[in-house]
Amino acid sequence: MTDTATAEHATHSAPPPLQWGEGLVTGDARMDDTHEEFVALLEALRALPADAQLDPYRELVRHTEAHFAQEDRWMVATGFTPQNCHSMQHNSVLDTMREVEKHHLQGDTEIIGRMADALADWFPQHARSMDAGLAQHLQAMGYDSRTETLADPSRVAGLTQSGCGSSGCS
Repeated sequence: MTDTATAEHATHSAPPPLQWGEGLVTGDARMDDTHEEFVALLEALRALPADAQLDPYRELVRHTEAHFAQEDRWMVATGFTPQNCHSMQHNSVLDTMREVEKHHLQGDTEIIGRMADALADWFPQHARSMDAGLAQHLQAMGYDSRTETLADPSRVAGLTQSGCGSSGCS
């Protein structure tokens, strides 16, 4: 490790372990199941030494791609514009996750651990704000995330919500 890398590593403070619990529950059972899987994969990855992280990281990326695609489908089905801020955040996170693998393969063997820590720091706020807001929106629209159907499709006609799904975003 170079002196700079050693200094960066020494100042890097990992967030505490992320645990699934009431504080992350959104109120949508399917979303919560997916989030619980995400937390389990993330924490399993964080527990590994750097030289054993690549394959589990790739699994986390695949899970996250499916996880975000699922939520993005739900948003579009319930009146969000395709380019809403919640989906844009998903795209940004996925773009970063994909770049991390490239940097790892170029020799930055500590980058997966740093990304995993960043995800553990980011995810609770995302779940409590954007995802909890989305869950409320789905419920209000009569959307069943298990069957991915709307009780009354006419409720979505003409909606063009571009916000993130949380009450703090329009």
